[in-house]
Amino acid sequence: MDFTTLYKVHYDRVFQVSFAVIRDRQLAEDIVQETFIKAYKKMDSLQDGDKVGAWLCVIATRTAIDFVRRERKNRGCPMELDVLDCLGKEAVHNVAAEVEVKLLKEILDEKMEDFSKEDKKLLVLKMERGLKEREIANALEMNPATVKSKIHRARRKLKERMAVELSA
Repeated sequence: MDFTTLYKVHYDRVFQVSFAVIRDRQLAEDIVQETFIKAYKKMDSLQDGDKVGAWLCVIATRTAIDFVRRERKNRGCPMELDVLDCLGKEAVHNVAAEVEVKLLKEILDEKMEDFSKEDKKLLVLKMERGLKEREIANALEMNPATVKSKIHRARRKLKERMAVELSA
């Protein structure tokens, strides 16, 4: 398959992966172009031609993550704060969503470095594992109302830290 055909066949998929990470159409277009440039330069390293789509998606994902990391260092995280509320509530079924969740978890871990062990444990059980307050209370042998209020305070503290980074 020649490179022009490769570009036409895989453009949409590479764009969707890039857009899922970047969340900006113009920047995702830039990531797509950079992805295909990198792919063109490394075509000789591709061993299995049947997996070219997956290979391109990996390149796009890594390129997009690199971009997000550079931007985060320069001016803050482009992730939506709403993502905090849904983290852990539904299964991740595609590469782009997995990458976004992984990147967000890295950011959250960084923001929770000085949280108490209890607050970290409560947030992990709630957000990553998707447990209900009552389930957490039973597992940790705590009062459900206490669990609910502690989770609420820890989430609010985390959201405030994320908002400060976004506004910086």
